[in-house]
Amino acid sequence: MKLSEFKFELPTGLIAQYPAENRDESRMMVVNRETGEIEHKIFKDILEYFDESDTLVTNDTKVFPARLYGNKEKTGAKIEVFLLRELNQEMHLWDVLVDPARKIRVGNKLYFGENDLVAEVIDNTTSRGRTIRFLYDGEPEKFYDIIDSLGETPLPKYITRKVEEADRDRFQTIYAEHVGAVAAPTAGLHFTPQVLKRMEIKGIEVSPITLHIGLGTFRPVDVEDLTKHKMDSENFMVPEVTAEKVNASLNSKKKVCAIGTTTMRALESSVNANNRLKGNEGWTDKFIFPPYEFKICNALLTNFHQPESTLLMMAAAFGGYENIMEAYKVAIKEKYRFYSYGDCMLII
Repeated sequence: MKLSEFKFELPTGLIAQYPAENRDESRMMVVNRETGEIEHKIFKDILEYFDESDTLVTNDTKVFPARLYGNKEKTGAKIEVFLLRELNQEMHLWDVLVDPARKIRVGNKLYFGENDLVAEVIDNTTSRGRTIRFLYDGEPEKFYDIIDSLGETPLPKYITRKVEEADRDRFQTIYAEHVGAVAAPTAGLHFTPQVLKRMEIKGIEVSPITLHIGLGTFRPVDVEDLTKHKMDSENFMVPEVTAEKVNASLNSKKKVCAIGTTTMRALESSVNANNRLKGNEGWTDKFIFPPYEFKICNALLTNFHQPESTLLMMAAAFGGYENIMEAYKVAIKEKYRFYSYGDCMLII
């Protein structure tokens, strides 16, 4: 398929700037991938679509406050440093994006807070990318505490308002556990303790994987021929116990639902020769777009995504290109809220 086939016009007023007041009261469009039928529900209605021994797989990655603001030595120029990933814990080496990039060169020292943290730029990686080393020799735990106190919740740039204190909680799933993401697995933002409890009572299994979301998930596709696009690698882990529960559901011909495209990527990167899930960990750069034969899941919960994004492409691969593009037309007409803090779509 071609990039241009995933283009559509989205009114800017439909880009959610705030989450729904209550997580589980976001709107939920339900799309039947066999018939193309569309239903309009709210998220807490999700229990109607799953039964005992079905399995929902969540991504329990935890977002850290990855956006730091500081100053350059000597000039005092204001700079933004976006922490992408830690390269070496002992040496405090990080892969980062900087802004304004033209002012930040190898050898520059950067100061954060009241000089609580100092970093030195040691390499250029891309036009905006740098490798920096934090000049810190205290306890590792204290280092992360400093990052936590100085850093800002890394809301995507399409959320144009200022970051608020409430975003620390709302841009995080309630089951987030393993720190390492620079963006939230947004399909999971709709879950509440009440919904999870009702699932438990109904006998629905909820099992985690971990995939640490990097900015590569949102990197624009800049080639018309999708086979030439390369995804950035992301670190993931599928626990053995999750694999066992998923396979038990598959063997019983029950539903297995990926909560989000990041979960789906991890699951599809961990398939054994018998088309069953295996415990696994490592890095994945798997790019899923139509046509694609999914091996594990028969349901997907996902938010409404940007035009020409890899996330939209995966949703179309799962739900059927015509079904999903039609569903997006309906979503715009019905004024569903799009992107990270927006509404969701359940594809069954």
